Amino acid sequence: MFILDKLARASLAAALGLAMSAGALAADITGAGATFPYAVYTKWAEAYRAATGNKVNYQAIGSSGGVKQIKAKTVDFGGTDAPLKPEDLVQSGLVQVPTVMGGVTLVMNVPGFKSGGIRLDGPTAADIFRGAVTRWNDPAIARLNPGAKLPDLAITLSHRSDGSGTTYAFTHYLAKQSPAFQREVGAGNTGNWPRNAVGGKGNAGVAANVQKIRGAIGYVDIADALSNKMNFVALRNKAGKYIVPSQQAIADAAAGADFNVKGMAPDLLDQPHPNAWPITTATYVLIYENGSDPAKQKVVVDFLTWSLNNGQKLATQLGFVPLPPNVVKMVEAELKKVK
Repeated sequence: MFILDKLARASLAAALGLAMSAGALAADITGAGATFPYAVYTKWAEAYRAATGNKVNYQAIGSSGGVKQIKAKTVDFGGTDAPLKPEDLVQSGLVQVPTVMGGVTLVMNVPGFKSGGIRLDGPTAADIFRGAVTRWNDPAIARLNPGAKLPDLAITLSHRSDGSGTTYAFTHYLAKQSPAFQREVGAGNTGNWPRNAVGGKGNAGVAANVQKIRGAIGYVDIADALSNKMNFVALRNKAGKYIVPSQQAIADAAAGADFNVKGMAPDLLDQPHPNAWPITTATYVLIYENGSDPAKQKVVVDFLTWSLNNGQKLATQLGFVPLPPNVVKMVEAELKKVK
């Protein structure tokens, strides 16, 4: 009886010790940044907490905000759709890795037209978003849509009001199509938008404006567009095909990309694959190479490694496109730089 009692007490002590040890290793981490990956980061965080007990909190404040927060050392990781340049990463002491891929889509609210019902090419889209084409029955749009009964309806542009990686990808694509767009609106996290434009905070704000304004056109990531059941513009890709955005079209655009570059940020815009969606992008996480809290640094790396290997199904269900397996291996190698 005494021996059994001693064994019971020893087992209890061992169990308590293990619990205390696990608690000591657990660490809550906070990230902030791009709104584009918010849905998938939130789902990954829920699944990761269930598996490990570590809590991950991610705030969708826009890519510009995420970069500012990580540089100010107020978060444990930052999220951005606009990748930092290699020299900026070195200067700021940051490691940058992609997490998932997606596409920036053109969404519209034109009475009588559903997804794919209106076709645009890059130069015409650029003219619309610099304010040179202001009505839906403009000859420039009519030429691309022979036989379509385009309405004599004013075009209202919906754009991001916050600094945004979605804007970064979208404006860089349009700047490639049109020197006039580059000159007048610019390419970056914000734009010098024309008068027929309304701003919205986050992808959700842009989507809401398009849904409530007749004649509106805007740009949002594919995941938000799908979840809001929005109508897509068919956009002509580099191969000359008019494409409605899809997960497969995004995967095809990224198929030939070389992620083996400093910062792991190849140009995914306007790729030559016949089925490529022209405005394909990846979203990125920024981490301190030498952080002040080793426990939190370890959890950030563990969270990303766990998510890339266990959260791909969740990403696909939400409308994102997982990184190819060879790129996941490259990310894991890059994360070894984090100390």
